[in-house]
Amino acid sequence: MKIAALIVAAGRGSRAGGPHPKQWQDLLGRTIAEHTVGQFLDHPRIDHIMLVLHPDDIADKSRLWPQDKVLITPGGAERAASVRCGLQALVPFAPDLVLIHDVARPCLRPQVIDDVIAALADAPGAAPALMLSDALWRGADGQVQAAQDRQGLYRAQTPQGFDFQSILQAHQQAHLQAAHSPNATPAADDVDIARRAGIDVQITMGDEDNIKITHPQDFERAAQIVRKHMNTVPDIRLGNGFDVHAFGPGDSVTLCGVKVPHDRGLVGHSDADVAMHAITDAIFGALADGDIGQHFPPSDPQWKGAASDIFLRHAAGRAADRGFELSNIDCTLICETPKIGPHAQAMRQNLAQILGLEPGRVSVKATTSERLGFTGRQEGIACIATALLVKS
Repeated sequence: MKIAALIVAAGRGSRAGGPHPKQWQDLLGRTIAEHTVGQFLDHPRIDHIMLVLHPDDIADKSRLWPQDKVLITPGGAERAASVRCGLQALVPFAPDLVLIHDVARPCLRPQVIDDVIAALADAPGAAPALMLSDALWRGADGQVQAAQDRQGLYRAQTPQGFDFQSILQAHQQAHLQAAHSPNATPAADDVDIARRAGIDVQITMGDEDNIKITHPQDFERAAQIVRKHMNTVPDIRLGNGFDVHAFGPGDSVTLCGVKVPHDRGLVGHSDADVAMHAITDAIFGALADGDIGQHFPPSDPQWKGAASDIFLRHAAGRAADRGFELSNIDCTLICETPKIGPHAQAMRQNLAQILGLEPGRVSVKATTSERLGFTGRQEGIACIATALLVKS
């Protein structure tokens, strides 16, 4: 399934004011057209982009994009003619679907594109729209004449998507009809042309931010929307932790809260759970919130022999208090003995229960140091851990 985006950018946009057509005016350091085309360049479902330009703009503006990614064709004297030019220029590329979009809508979000594409799986046409919520009046000479029923009325947006061959034929048919009936009412948009050709068009959810820049005041509103979208990049934090405990007297070690039989124990102020300590420090590291020793000083007698899940729950709670969700953890135990493999599943389950995670988001694995260093000499156990936090 090949999908093309056809972006109409051949108009002059005089109502927007300014020294240049609106698509070439600045919006936070980039032209309107660059913002709009960028939405389709970044979308993984779009195979071809056809940009329809005014003939006077082609030599200068086509250099804004790589020629292998954005195709350029000249437009016509009015919008319908420009769309027809773009559709005809796409014929050699044989797309299955085409999304027709106004260049003056630079605040388009991927979800709107996704919804149109999804609807085209079951319909020959689909377009985003918003239901009207304000009261409507009919007026004349600055006076209200009557109320207008808003039931079933929508505010149309783009991109408007279609089966490629169907909309191409519809535009060609509309062009021939206009040539024979020059006084006929021109089509409002591509959906209107499609409907006149008998193509059903499904309504998808529009977006209040998907505004069309038409008047001078629209530039500031668009800038506010772009800034807002720039600030919605997820806050993702990555932290790592490392801990070491020496072997001492005992008949078991506690790792990830699981008691593992062994001929020695681990020495520490608490229960010496080297894995939980490393994971706890990884969470603190992602938060830039110090380390386990700062939160639970070994000099404080209240933590002598304490279960390390207390420390881990505390770190996870501090992350939640700051609006973060724990996405996943990964810890690696480094030791010659005891064997971790037989207990790894129980360790994963215990950590998942403590942290409120699916077991598939918890990794516990082990390695040796090839008999090198203190772990190789079986003097203790080390652990490294990584935690990923995402702002919820």
